[in-house]
Parts: sequence; structure tokens; C-alpha cells
Amino acid sequence: MELRLYDTLTKEKRPLVPLDPTNVRMYACGPTVYDFAHIGNGRAAIVFDVLFRALRHRYGADHVTYVRNITDVDDKINVRAARDYPGVPLNEAIRKVTEETYKQYQDDVTALGCLAPTVQPRATEHIPEMRAIIEKLVAGGFAYVAEDHVLFSPQAMNEANSVMPRYGALSKRSLDEMIAGARVDVAPYKRDNTDFVLWKPSKPGEPSWPSPAGIKAEGRPGWHIECSAMAWKHLGEKFDIHGGGIDLVFPHHENELAQTCCAFHTDRMANVWMHNGFLQLESEKMSKSLGNFFTIRDLLSGRPKDPRWGEVLRFNMLRTHYRQPLDWTDAGLAESEISYGKLRQAASAANRLKMKPSEGVLNALADDLNTSAVLTELYRLASAARSTDRPADAANELAGSLQLLGFEKAIDHVSSDDVKGDIKRAFQEETAREKGLDPAKVDDLLKSRAEARARKDFKESDRIRDELATMGVSIKDGKDADGKPVTTWEIA
Repeated sequence: MELRLYDTLTKEKRPLVPLDPTNVRMYACGPTVYDFAHIGNGRAAIVFDVLFRALRHRYGADHVTYVRNITDVDDKINVRAARDYPGVPLNEAIRKVTEETYKQYQDDVTALGCLAPTVQPRATEHIPEMRAIIEKLVAGGFAYVAEDHVLFSPQAMNEANSVMPRYGALSKRSLDEMIAGARVDVAPYKRDNTDFVLWKPSKPGEPSWPSPAGIKAEGRPGWHIECSAMAWKHLGEKFDIHGGGIDLVFPHHENELAQTCCAFHTDRMANVWMHNGFLQLESEKMSKSLGNFFTIRDLLSGRPKDPRWGEVLRFNMLRTHYRQPLDWTDAGLAESEISYGKLRQAASAANRLKMKPSEGVLNALADDLNTSAVLTELYRLASAARSTDRPADAANELAGSLQLLGFEKAIDHVSSDDVKGDIKRAFQEETAREKGLDPAKVDDLLKSRAEARARKDFKESDRIRDELATMGVSIKDGKDADGKPVTTWEIA
């Protein structure tokens, strides 16, 4: 399986050639832990979890390192800590907020079927690495000190005669475009408006650490340097894949790439940059001001007692290719619940010892995580499991594919013994529910009919048969392997 991925930097889909096939390395930007994560964060977590699983299948679970960071130093965290814990020293309050919010995030993405990354580093535990990178940038002439700030100069990067890419290569923006319309902070101590902060002085009571570059006042890092430092610490100067939401391309990932390439004089930070598309609700941009802002926790609370509900949400996310905008609608979610249920029922005839993902699913994943094609293959397998002479083969591939994609709850009822369960009945029950029929009521009527036949009350037996026919249920009388009478049913 040759994995082909779309690279935002080169704007082309090309084969993934790991720097070291025995240790494929991936970094994805994680949450800033100050509040519940919204469903857009959930989409990113699911996309890169699917990629993590695909890489583990291709190269082996012990040969993939997935790093997803935790940003635990940020102005929003400071505000939340002061609000929720008045009277508590700010640093202590910040730790309470970040610990609580991180646990919430971890619980939520686990409910969505996501594996824990190999490493989940905290920004505040990597201050020495941040200082080291900043010192390299100052020494190389790519950064400078001004009023207890350290600032990176994109202009200096672009003037350097080296293998490094030009600043703006990732987002395809020129410096003039960035000045005209980008998110830049204007400050008198900047040499150019596009210069961005690597380190800044801390205000009284805020978290602070000894500053780099000879600055006497203590301070704290800027946002962008945090990810450069954590990626360097756990993956090296250069690694295979860097991921995140499309909103992070500029300025965050552009600045990460600039810092890392200039500090280590490399042409790349990551060989492939991957970005998932935006998520909107009922065709509108998700916004707190519009009142259509939903967190992962909000959606999970819709079915708090259904252990599979998180996987229904995951399924709904995967119906759209990760690079495309995703429109989250109530109607779409209802369709996903039905489709997920059918696939789960179809997989019930599998044998856990014989499960394996289908070649069709593997090929679709290898094509830039084409989950739309993946779902088409899952539906094909489900249909085959219902209609072929050897349904167990298709069911085994379906169950193996669902497991690879992170739908563990969908196969938690699959036996490790010989194939069990009647797959045809499973589909009949699902079809009956869709038509508003209760399978349990059908079974009760069949039981009453069997009792009537046993006492030779054929008039009652025929009456029940006619009642079932009126309901749209067709029955068939036969005998089991021991010669005992047995009646099966299906929707007419």
C-alpha cells in the first residue's frame, strides 16, 4: 500500500516516502486547554487519528510516532483562570484550568474513537527547547531583541542565501499581502510590521521564565515557537508529516516552518503539510455570536447513555473528504446513524480471529485518506455480507475495516469463536425499524403462532399470519438441522 498525501506546501498529491521507515514521524497541533473543544477540533482529531491508524497498519504500530501537543500557556488560559479561581495565585489557578480542560478534551476525543497519540507534550515543559531555538535564530540574524521582546524577521529570512524556503511559501502569500490584510500586530519596537513575537515580557502575576538572548526580565514564549520546540524535541529537526486545521496555515504553520528552517538551516520542517477543511453548521459558519457554536461535549450529551454515539459522530465526520468543507446538519447526522447501524449489524456475523481490512478500504485510505471512497467500500461489503453464499468472508473484511477506521464499538459484539449470528436477520430487524415496525412484536406474534400450530389451532395460526402480512411481514415455515419446526420472517 503506497500512501499518497496532498501536501499544502507544494499543492500536489504525492507518495509518502518516510525519512526513516522504522520510525515514521507525525506532528499535529492539539488544543489550547482553556475550555471545551468545539467540533472543529474534533474533526482534526479524527482526521489525524485515521492517518495514525493507516500509518500503523502500513509500517507497524511500533514504527510510528504521533505527537499532538497541548498548549497550556496562553492569554485565554490566564483570563479563564482568574475568572474561575479568584483569590488563588494565578499560576496555581492556571494549572487547575489546564488540568481540568485537558482531561475534558481527552475524554471527548476518546469518545470519538481516537487513539492516544504516542506523545502529548505540554508547552510549559519545553521552555529550554524554546530558548535554545530562539538563541539560534538571534545568532543567525533571523531574530532580534527589542524592549524585552524577541522578534522573528521574515524579511531577514527571505534575504538569506540558503536552502530555506521563502517566508510565505506555505500560505502562498507575499510580505506585501500579509501587511495589507493579514493578522499582524503593529508595535513601535518592530522593524517591520510582519515581524512576529518569539518571546515577550510577562505581566505581574503571569507565568514567567528566565528569558533568552540576554534579556534580564523574565518572560514567556509566543505561540508559534512552542510547536517548533515540541516538534524538535520529540521528532527532530525534520520529520514526515505536520497536520492541523486549514485555519492554522497562516500565521501559525507559516511561522513554525520559518522558525525551524532558519534555526536548523533546513529546506523543510515536515516533508508533508496536511490540513483539514473548515466545519460549518447547517451551511453557516460556526460562531458563538450566531448561537450555532457546538462543542464535542454538547454533541456527545445528545445520547449520554449510548456507548456507540461517539462513533456515530465520527462516522458523520468521515462522510466528507478531510480537505473539503464539512457541513454538519441534523439530517446528515440522522443518515449517519442509520448507515452506521446497518454496518454494525452487517459486521455482527464476523469472526474476530479472521477479521482483516479489505483491499478496497486500504486503497481508498492510501489515496489521500479518501474516506468517501472508504464508505462506498464499506457499503459494498455490507451488501455482500447480506446477499452472497459466503457472507462471513465479507463480514470479516467489513469488521476488520471498521476496526482499522476506529469503530471499535461497532465490532464489540463480534465473537472470537466460529461465526455466530444470522446476518440476514440483523438486516431484517434494521429494515423493520426503519419502516416503523418493532422486531420484538413480530417475534411475539411468531411465538403465538407457533403455539397455535402446536395445539393444531390452524385458524388462529392463519389469523396471525394474515396480521403479519398486513404489517408487511412475510413468513416462511421450515425445519432446522434437527428437524424441528422453525419460522423465519422478512419484510415483504
